[in-house]
Amino acid sequence: MSNTESILSAIDQHLDSDRFRQQHWEGSFFEYLEMVVANPRLAQNAFQRLYDMILHFGTKKYTYMKQDYVHYNFFDDPFDNGADAIYGLDPALMRLVEFFKSAAQGYGTERRILLLHGPVGSSKSTIARLFKKGIEYYSKMDEGALYTYGWKLQNEDGETELHPCPMHEDPLKLIPREARKDILAKLNADLPEDQQIRVEGDVNPFCRKTFEDLLLKYEGDWRKVLEHVSVRRLILSEKDRVGIGTFQPKDEKNQDSTELTGDINYRKIAQYGSDSDPRAFNFDGELNISNRGLCEFIEVLKLDVAFLYDLLGASQEHTIKPKKFAQTDIDEVIIGHTNEPEYKKLQSNELMEAFRDRTIKIDVPYNTRLEDEVKIYEKDFGKEKVRGLHIAPHTVETAAMWAVLTRLEEPKKAGLTLLQKLKLYDGKSIPGFTEDSVKELREESPREGMQGISPRYIQDKISNSLVSEQAHLDRGINPFMVMNELESGLDHHSLITDEEQKKRYKELLAVVREEYEDILKGEVQRAISADEDAVMRLCANYIDNVRAYTQHEKVRNKYTGRDEEPDERLMRSIEGKIEIPDNRKDDFRQEIMNYIGALALDGKKFEYNTNARLHKALELKLFEDSRDTIKLKNVVSGVVDDETQAKIDVVKQRLIKFFGYNEASATDVLNYVASIFARGDAKQGEE
Repeated sequence: MSNTESILSAIDQHLDSDRFRQQHWEGSFFEYLEMVVANPRLAQNAFQRLYDMILHFGTKKYTYMKQDYVHYNFFDDPFDNGADAIYGLDPALMRLVEFFKSAAQGYGTERRILLLHGPVGSSKSTIARLFKKGIEYYSKMDEGALYTYGWKLQNEDGETELHPCPMHEDPLKLIPREARKDILAKLNADLPEDQQIRVEGDVNPFCRKTFEDLLLKYEGDWRKVLEHVSVRRLILSEKDRVGIGTFQPKDEKNQDSTELTGDINYRKIAQYGSDSDPRAFNFDGELNISNRGLCEFIEVLKLDVAFLYDLLGASQEHTIKPKKFAQTDIDEVIIGHTNEPEYKKLQSNELMEAFRDRTIKIDVPYNTRLEDEVKIYEKDFGKEKVRGLHIAPHTVETAAMWAVLTRLEEPKKAGLTLLQKLKLYDGKSIPGFTEDSVKELREESPREGMQGISPRYIQDKISNSLVSEQAHLDRGINPFMVMNELESGLDHHSLITDEEQKKRYKELLAVVREEYEDILKGEVQRAISADEDAVMRLCANYIDNVRAYTQHEKVRNKYTGRDEEPDERLMRSIEGKIEIPDNRKDDFRQEIMNYIGALALDGKKFEYNTNARLHKALELKLFEDSRDTIKLKNVVSGVVDDETQAKIDVVKQRLIKFFGYNEASATDVLNYVASIFARGDAKQGEE
């Protein structure tokens, strides 16, 4: 097979002819009516379809800090491999879905504009984009199928032409209002509340005139008129301007309301003789083409007042007013988004009271949970995206940590630092604080996440680091490079003009640097003390001495063969690593022996890593002992003998194997931690 043929075959595999035919089904009105009787969901309104679309992808229920949450898989972007996935905003997204649930059941929210409100870069646009991508994807599925119609009419040459409904309306709107109520009652007889079919309003001016002309021609025979109707499957598409619209405000001089509601087609006025003939009008405004789907208004509060009046009718009455035509019915979801300064202007403007009354505001904050913030950056800077450059461990994590710290309010509880608050929010345990404490912290700071550093700023600075000359030389980046980039960028940040705020952000960077140093020390400590045999030997020695101590016995010295008193110095050197005070040593030792006994009763064997506290103490003790033999201080000076170098190489390999470093970053980390310890030893010497 030639290369060309293999390429064509690959394309064929992605094209499904049967699926294409299914998505381009055409039939009569009566065939469509039969389909609706069999499956009333085909005639859902826009709010019902969006709500069904969200539920279609499933949910996950979970409890976090004693509160129940529902995660909607739709917001993971399952139809585009997670490209627009939303992380950590389940409380806001739950309120958003409640809006659609209420609207789907006709409880009033379907007559409101959905306003996503939050700081810049808080994923408001991403949520709107998800809805647009999602409804397009869903309309191609059997579960999300919807239909519209066109008119088969003869032209002057006697040939039949198809004139599509310009607003993609549901064919059921062709049923006269007098008969519609009875038909809907039959369709809804066995349907639950949120799936009840509600076909409201009249057809658009073009279809209304066509219908009336045919009704006159056939002397009121409705069935004969419907023989001119051709029903077809409707696939929503933003690019084709079918059922999905987007409107972005321009400067006030260039704003024209016809962009929303359509305009006269001057070329056709000569043909039809009047500018009020619907055949001489283009129903292609953003609200026209969005019918049956949704319309997104970017920075909606920057719209001219005339536009906002159009939106009032579109939301409350579900009607729009095209130039020179009567009110025209629409069925669509209107989603707007705005940031805080614009919303504050709206609140202070008395003239905008009617608009405020017709909006439902959903706050979309920044993440305040580190784990979720990290996911945002890992999506952009994961191994699949960044190739050829090594991103050292904790690079993304430290940047995310700083971003979250800027969004948190100082805790009012005494003895709790901002960093500890961040850890509590992230599910970590802090002595003296419970899950109830976290709930109290959240309640005392309801506006957390509505201000602070945007994820976009972090993404930009990580990108800058990746393309820097230093990254090119080192073949990678590390947390210090990114933190330096974050700090230098603050002086040029367009949204930070307050010097006090800038100073606070720089102080928080110092907090992150300090925390990162602790993380590094911990990793190097674990890498040095990762000699499993050595830990096991130390553990066995400790347990032998503790057993003898608690039983008031002596310990056999395996080298001399003599019985000796338990080695108090050894036991205290280990217990001191986890801050067991002298007056609590007996309790701790008895606790360890009871723990071993309880395991034995269950038929389990005690291992060095079975008890987390003891494991940590053993590792720290072994680290201190090993640190002297490895002579970390010598790493700084560069004077290292072969034996020490061999030990350092072993530690490096452990950093690479267990912690994700490469050769260069492992060397950097060892050098850095060695310098920390050297500074510490120098201070102790001075004291």
